[in-house]
Amino acid sequence: MRRLLAVLTLPSLLTAALTACGDPDDAEEARAATTVRVLVRDINIRPVGVECAGTGPYTHLHNRSPFQVIDAAGRTLAQGALPAGRSVPTFEEDLEVERVPTYCEFAVPVTVADRDAYRLVVDGHPPIALTPNDTEGPALVAVVPS
Repeated sequence: MRRLLAVLTLPSLLTAALTACGDPDDAEEARAATTVRVLVRDINIRPVGVECAGTGPYTHLHNRSPFQVIDAAGRTLAQGALPAGRSVPTFEEDLEVERVPTYCEFAVPVTVADRDAYRLVVDGHPPIALTPNDTEGPALVAVVPS
C-alpha cells in the first residue's frame, strides 16, 4: 500500500516542485529608465531648437513614427511613437548667425530590461544599432548615417 501511495503522489510532488522553481524567462526582469536618442546627420541650415524630421533616406524618422527597441534576439523591450525631432547644432563653436548647420535629434524616454545589445526599429525599416552613452544621463544612442 505504501508503494502505491508513493507512486500516486510522486507525480504531484514533482509537478509542485517544478512549478515552484518557475521558468526564468517568466520572472520579472529588472528594468531601468533611459532615453533613446537618434541623431540624423542631415546638415540642414536652420535655427537651433526648431522642430524637424529626417530627410532623404531617413524620412521615416518623424513625429508619430512607430518604433520598437529590440534586443539582439529580436524581442521587443519597448515601443511607442517618436516625438517631433529638434534641431541641434552640428558644430560646438558659435558661428554668430541665426541659422546654422544642424542635425535633427529625436529623444524618447523608455524603460528597458538590461541587455548586451539594443536596436531600434522605426516604422518597419531595418534595425539601427543603439549604443549606451551616459554623458548626458542614461541613454541609448544612434547616429545615422553612422
